[in-house]
Amino acid sequence: MEATELLALYERMALIRRTEKAAHDLFLSGLVKGTTHLAAGHEAIAVGASAALRPDDYVFATYRGHHHALARGATPEECLAELMSRATGLCGAKGGSMHLTKASANMLGSYAIVGAHLPMAVGAAWSARLRGTGQLAVAFFGDGATNIGAFHEALNLAAVWTLPVLFVCENNLYMEYTPIADVTAVARPAADRAPAYGVPGEVVDGNDVVAVRETVAALAERARAGDGPAIIEAETYRHFGHSRADPATYRPAEEVERWLKHDPLDLARGRLAELGVDGETLTAADERARDAVQRAVDAAKNAPPPDPREALTDVWADGDAAWRT
Repeated sequence: MEATELLALYERMALIRRTEKAAHDLFLSGLVKGTTHLAAGHEAIAVGASAALRPDDYVFATYRGHHHALARGATPEECLAELMSRATGLCGAKGGSMHLTKASANMLGSYAIVGAHLPMAVGAAWSARLRGTGQLAVAFFGDGATNIGAFHEALNLAAVWTLPVLFVCENNLYMEYTPIADVTAVARPAADRAPAYGVPGEVVDGNDVVAVRETVAALAERARAGDGPAIIEAETYRHFGHSRADPATYRPAEEVERWLKHDPLDLARGRLAELGVDGETLTAADERARDAVQRAVDAAKNAPPPDPREALTDVWADGDAAWRT
């Protein structure tokens, strides 16, 4: 990967990291209601995968989905305004942290029900094949979803129909508060299940944006060529607890320390240094990300609340019985 492209990916990750930090601070100050599930530490998965996809490909994410919305084109202001229940939010204040959606960019939602979006991604992939568009559907999910029935049902049907869909597991070692290894019979909860459905199962360093991009690009090309779905298990680690209500004291201190030393931004900085990018250039990228997020915070704070008259819009499409026939 050339230095220019990697620098752009690094800046996008820095923007996401700072947006997540802003969400954390706004929550603690009482400006974000409810809860948030931060993806700090997962940035390389969203950014690397998005760099390997076409703009018209479909993306589905979990409730820990801020990074995917931002990677697919949502702005920090749209996301933070949504978390703060402002009219300018990504979903007009109707989605909040767990349901960020940008349909105009084919980022077709973040889903709070574990595994619920995997069959939806299969449906999107089937639609793309039926229409002959060459589009791909990508479903991102946590390691805990691999023990949900929808994971197996979606994977089986995608394999049977040879659909252009990628299943990307963001394995951060914990399903909420329980280590995934304690409740799963195989060492790789996603990739080790792939042979049962006759599909490839690749394991990748989810903190290495270059490795993620290359892995997704290769399997995306395979899927577009008509060779069907694949599983990617991206190994990563969340810097915070499961949600903002979770201090994550169940994680061993040495484990946390080891993973924090394997930070996605640090890995990208190291790669950029090897490519000859100087420190001033990296500092400038960090400062652009910082300034963009600060402007977003200010704009979101000053944005108006949603109009109560809009409460029942965009929540139900009455197509009568025509759609059934």
